[in-house]
Amino acid sequence: MKKQSNILLFIFVVVILSTFFYLLIVERDPNKIPSALLNKKIPNFISTSLFKDKKFISKDEFGNEVVLVNFFATWCKPCKDEHSFIKKFSNQKKIRVIGINYKDNPKKTLIWLKKLGNPYSDVLLDKKGTLGIDWGVYGIPETFVIGKNSIVKYRHVGPIDKKIYKRLNAIIGQLDNDN
Repeated sequence: MKKQSNILLFIFVVVILSTFFYLLIVERDPNKIPSALLNKKIPNFISTSLFKDKKFISKDEFGNEVVLVNFFATWCKPCKDEHSFIKKFSNQKKIRVIGINYKDNPKKTLIWLKKLGNPYSDVLLDKKGTLGIDWGVYGIPETFVIGKNSIVKYRHVGPIDKKIYKRLNAIIGQLDNDN
């Protein structure tokens, strides 16, 4: 009887340890958060533009070109870290870059963009975070690649670094070549 219980205990311990070991070695990317928008049309929305004296209406602004949408804020350190990569995207002819200023002060945003450079063709204000909710944003920075047909093709959670920049560039190049 004692021998049987020791064998069962041994098997139980092996199963538990195997499970923990598996979880340690399996590749998991914390930036791969599922998105309800992936391969779907962008949300329809109307927003205030930081620079232009007109409303930004999504259905009028998306659909003709590949667009990179970047949620950012002046109070976000990773947003500042990725800013140089966003500027690199804005220098490319094959993509339009739109910024969505998330829960931030517009005056601070103007100062921040003047100091760091403005890579955005338009900056939309999301003072209450409602656009972020519509897009399924978990936290910022968060970046979306939108195809010419207004379909969300890629989503990246977290700051863009050299590796992510290359990945996004490849995706953008592929979308730009698609009809």
